[in-house]
Amino acid sequence: MAQQKRKILVADDDRLTRQVIVDTLRRADYVVFDCVDGLDAVQTFQRQHPDLVLLDIMMPRLDGFSVCRKIREQSQVPIVMLTVRGATDDVVRGLEAGADDYLVKGMHPRELVARINALVRRNVDGFRGTGAPVVKVAGVEIDPQRRRVLVEGNEARLSPTEFELLYFLASRPGEVFDRQLLFRRVWGSEWLGNTNLIDVCVRRLRQKIEPDPAEPHYIRTVRGVGYGFTDDATADAASAAASS
Repeated sequence: MAQQKRKILVADDDRLTRQVIVDTLRRADYVVFDCVDGLDAVQTFQRQHPDLVLLDIMMPRLDGFSVCRKIREQSQVPIVMLTVRGATDDVVRGLEAGADDYLVKGMHPRELVARINALVRRNVDGFRGTGAPVVKVAGVEIDPQRRRVLVEGNEARLSPTEFELLYFLASRPGEVFDRQLLFRRVWGSEWLGNTNLIDVCVRRLRQKIEPDPAEPHYIRTVRGVGYGFTDDATADAASAAASS
C-alpha cells in the first residue's frame, strides 16, 4: 500500500512567494493547500487538517500571529512563520504566539524542503520505532511514544518543538547544554544566532510545566553556558554551577 502523502498549508498574500513555495513543496511530493489571507487559512486548516502550516505574518483579514494563536487553540501541529531576512522581532513574536520555527523568505528551495522534511518527519514519526524510553524525573513523566507529558500527574500540552526540547533535557538530568547544541539536536539544523529562538522556547516551556516560571525548578539556566534539567538530587549542583 502506498504511503499517504503529507499535507501542508501555505498562507501568504504575496502571489510570487506563495507560488514558489507551493511549486517547490509539490515537487517534493507534498499535497499543498494555499491561501491568500488569514481567515481562509484558519478555515482551510479546519477542513484539511494538514501535517504542517507555513504562515506569512502580514496578511489580510487575520495576520499570521492571530492565525497561529487560533490554530494553537485546537492543535499542536508544527507551525512555521515566514519572515523577511533580519526580522528578529517578528520571529520572537511568532514563537510567543506558538510557532515552532521560522523560515526566511527567498531561501534556497533545497533548504526549504530539508527544513520542512525534518519538521514533518519529527511530528509524524516522533520517537516511534526508536525504542526511546519513558522518562520519569522529579515529578515529570514524558512518554515519547504517546507524545504525552505529565507534571505531578497533570497533563501539559506542548508543541512538537517544546516536547523535543523537554525530552532532550529531561533525559539527561544534571547536564548543561549550550544553545548551539540544543538548536542542532532539537531543530535539526545549524545554529541561527541572530534570534532568541532557544530562549523563547524555554520561556514558553517553563510557563507550561513550572509551578512558578519566575523561579524555575525543572529547567535551570546556567549563566554563560545554557540550559539543563535538574531533579531534586542535582538541584544543588546546578545552583552551584550557575553561581560560579
